[in-house]
Amino acid sequence: MDGCRVAVIGATGAVGSALLRIMEERRFPVEELRLCASERSWGRKLAFDGREAMVERATPELLGEVDIVFIAAGSGVSREVAPRAVERGAFVVDKSSAFRMDPDVPLVAPEVNADDIAEHKGIVSTPNCSTTQLVLALKPLDDANRIARVVVDTYQSVSGTGAAAMDELRSQSGDVLAGETPRPSEYPHQIAFNVLPQVETFLDNGYTTEEMKMVEETRKIMRRPDLLVSATCARVPVMVSHSEAVHVEFEQPMTPASVREILSDARGVEVVDDPGASAYPMPIEAEGRDPVYVGRIRQDVSHPNGIAMWLVSDNLRKGAALNAVQIAEEALSKNLLQPKTEG
Repeated sequence: MDGCRVAVIGATGAVGSALLRIMEERRFPVEELRLCASERSWGRKLAFDGREAMVERATPELLGEVDIVFIAAGSGVSREVAPRAVERGAFVVDKSSAFRMDPDVPLVAPEVNADDIAEHKGIVSTPNCSTTQLVLALKPLDDANRIARVVVDTYQSVSGTGAAAMDELRSQSGDVLAGETPRPSEYPHQIAFNVLPQVETFLDNGYTTEEMKMVEETRKIMRRPDLLVSATCARVPVMVSHSEAVHVEFEQPMTPASVREILSDARGVEVVDDPGASAYPMPIEAEGRDPVYVGRIRQDVSHPNGIAMWLVSDNLRKGAALNAVQIAEEALSKNLLQPKTEG
């Protein structure tokens, strides 16, 4: 397909805006672009590749006039829009959690499991942003030395919540520096100069929905349904890029040097690991860049088969928009836009 008709649902949000930038950067073959968002944005014009497109409503008619639909909105929107788009023959790449654990929907990080796209029935899900960067580092290591257990602690930026949370961090920071009391809105507590050990809502098991997403999605993407994974997710006063402290237990001993060598050759991963020179991944340096950065690679002193490491990635790019565009690129290159049929 030389050019395709593309719709972006949620085009005015943080992820939707990143999607448009990345499609421009990567010269994604857009023949016609339709932008959709909530009613308050209808009629607004957005620039794309030297032209303007008007934000409109995601009507059934519009969904029937495009080849690819990127959904960068909430799960409720995805559950409503995605099936309608598929019924009208579109290929859907969904960023929400709506279909991630559906056994009929591939959950894909292209560097890890691009072949799963071929099994789609109209929808392909892109993982949670914190899961994406984790599996890009874990999968090549698991291929070399089977992983027995993973413990991951995340330090997630406010952009993972959305543009309103980014505005809240700015305004609260100003309030604190001015000696005033910040008023929380997007979070249950002040986020400026604070850390919240809660990302999303708590479940009966004491974990949050975000933490259980990391557990379940990692298992699905890596095809390791019994992999032992435990996650603790925290929100930190950083605008963009998620950081993760990862402790991996392998079935056999593994040296830090072997881990560095494997990850240096891994797709989508860049090793930044020279502690003596204070060289390690940081959110401000990952922002606006594509790789998952890995550093602080060291032997886990608590386990003979353990490795500890530090991951950082731009959650709006690789964690969301870039991953979605890469899925569409893979589908186009392999002529996979049409769903797989039974029999």
